[in-house]
Amino acid sequence: MNHGNYDSEPDQKINWHVIRIIWPYLMEYRGRVLLALGFLVLAKLGSVVGPFILKHIVDALDAEKSQLLAAPIALVFAYGLARFANVLFGELRDTVFGRVTERAMRKIGLEVFQHLHNLDLDFHLNRRTGGLSRDIERGTNGISFLMRFFVFNIVPTFIEIFMVVGIFLFNYGWGFALITLVAVVLYTAYSVVATEWRTRFVREANLADSASNTRAVDSLLNFETVKYFTNEDFEANRYDHELQKWELARRKNRLSLFSLNGGQAFIIALAMTCMMWLAAHRVAAGTMTIGDFVLINAFMIQLFLPLNFLGFVYREIKGSMANIEKMLQLLDVRPSVIDKPGAAALAPDKASIEFSDVTFRYRADREILRGVSFSIDSGEKVAVVGASGAGKSTLVKLLFRFYDLNGGRITIGGVDISEVSKHSLRRAIGIVPQDTVLFNDTLFENVRYGRPDADDAEVSEAIRLAHLDGFIGQLPDGHQTMVGERGLKLSGGEKQRVAIARTILKRSPILVFDEATSSLDSKSEQAILKALREVARGHTSLVIAHRLSTVVDADRIVVLEQGRVVEQGTHEQLLEQRGHYADLWYTQQKEQQRAAIGAEEAL
Repeated sequence: MNHGNYDSEPDQKINWHVIRIIWPYLMEYRGRVLLALGFLVLAKLGSVVGPFILKHIVDALDAEKSQLLAAPIALVFAYGLARFANVLFGELRDTVFGRVTERAMRKIGLEVFQHLHNLDLDFHLNRRTGGLSRDIERGTNGISFLMRFFVFNIVPTFIEIFMVVGIFLFNYGWGFALITLVAVVLYTAYSVVATEWRTRFVREANLADSASNTRAVDSLLNFETVKYFTNEDFEANRYDHELQKWELARRKNRLSLFSLNGGQAFIIALAMTCMMWLAAHRVAAGTMTIGDFVLINAFMIQLFLPLNFLGFVYREIKGSMANIEKMLQLLDVRPSVIDKPGAAALAPDKASIEFSDVTFRYRADREILRGVSFSIDSGEKVAVVGASGAGKSTLVKLLFRFYDLNGGRITIGGVDISEVSKHSLRRAIGIVPQDTVLFNDTLFENVRYGRPDADDAEVSEAIRLAHLDGFIGQLPDGHQTMVGERGLKLSGGEKQRVAIARTILKRSPILVFDEATSSLDSKSEQAILKALREVARGHTSLVIAHRLSTVVDADRIVVLEQGRVVEQGTHEQLLEQRGHYADLWYTQQKEQQRAAIGAEEAL
């Protein structure tokens, strides 16, 4: 994986790879695209015909100074019809093409979302959630912009330019055509050069925007922690520091935009002045009519409006490309843990687990597991204990195949987990984690998350089996109680019961309990332990525990010390060995006694 690419600065040049992303969506709706192009042609015809009608109106009025005849009145209606047709066909074009744009945004957004879920755990542990969401939002909006404006504004504008230059050359001579052509070339060249120069200011503003948004999201997600340490002012100052950088970047961006717009306006004004001077000179000489003067003026105004818009479009394309590059780099990130070609699904009845000489390191200079070997028979409950940092929770991550091993292998039912699909592997394992994260939804829907296709009766049964129904019955809104973002409205024990209910609903043959009671008080712990024992009955269970009192009933206890298995056996066998497990046990017993004495003295 190349996480560094994702954070790298976008290149100054346009990344035309985005066109290859857009093209399939255009082809998927080629009928709509062709219809929209038809409306585009009709709109352009209306825009070209309009100035000619205007010329004839002025000439007719000039010829009949004293009265209005039927011909000028008809021409006025024709001019109004041409203007209406231009607008109407333009609106029809945008309406027809809108479906293509919206579907592309939907599909690309879904593709990015699915890609993010396919990336491995290491990427998500290092991600910037707030900035990432803004990069994706800006990227999808950028693709929408490109599809609409590149197809229906840039190409049509150049077509109109060549049409007008041809009309001027054929009807009025090379002088008008040359002024128009030189103005267009100068305008386009200046826009390109100036936009290239100011792209870095757009990028700086985007980076500052992402950084300030990330800071705000991180702070609000950790609202309670901020309050615990009374760090509101500290968080506000950090956020204001990011906003200050954003303000400076926006100021540079605005000043560079002023330079770009000012230069473009000067070129347009100079070209219009030259054209009007030349036309006025011809009218005075009698070689052109007042209608011709009006026609040239109308064409120049009509031409420079989209040309001015072309400058905006090019600027936006550069900005959109800078935004899209982030999203493209994100799509280019490849997960390091992937299914082998043709990987089979893990059979649902496979339940025995074996760790064989497992070696693993997160970083090359720090080995976490060193030749770990132990097995769990089908229906057996095995606990893994040890001091903090011994590698206990790493075993869970490896069992779920969030990472690939550096050595050895893990098998389920005799099948190497690297040979089966990750989806089927994870479907076969239910987990009650140490910290249960809930979605900002109702209690009922959070339980249903264990198996989204479960019906209401199955969800209610899982709630009953997890002994969650008594708690829910005390709530004013019952099952429909909103749990708050990340489940902040529930206590640790309540969240753990939701996790147990989810696991019951998932109906996995293998259960993992990753320090599921470590953050609970003694009363809550005993209630949760009782529920866990009921859930684990008849399942293959791997229990990661810090408190040894929670696993004394395990069929076998594996003791890890600095990434190695140092002891195995039942609780009684390990106490008789008077080794690492016995030392841990007696140390924890003394701590519990001291805590109990302290609690009594406090009373």
